[in-house]
Amino acid sequence: MSTNDKQSFFPEIITTLPEADIPVAGLRSHLLQGENQQIAFMSFEEDAEVPEHSHAAQWGVVLDGESELTIDGRVQRFGKGDTYFIGKGVKHSAKIRKGYKDLTLFDQKDRYQVRK
Repeated sequence: MSTNDKQSFFPEIITTLPEADIPVAGLRSHLLQGENQQIAFMSFEEDAEVPEHSHAAQWGVVLDGESELTIDGRVQRFGKGDTYFIGKGVKHSAKIRKGYKDLTLFDQKDRYQVRK
């Protein structure tokens, strides 16, 4: 965190990355695009619920806050320092608390598009 921006959890090296177009209210996300994968730096400014869905494999690490993931019907709670893995095609949903921040790797190069 820079001394000029006490509101930002992520440093400028991340906040200058393109924003991801993810249709979840209160979510700010910055996208790092690889040849075959994407990394998203996510920050939730309000509570959010993500309905059940599936896609390519996903791995994440919780940087701050709390979330509840239902992965393949099993409810799990995650907090700062925890990691999670969701396999390809596995149905999952989430309840995310305001203040939650994570780094997520999607094994899919086009999971999200850059916000225009």
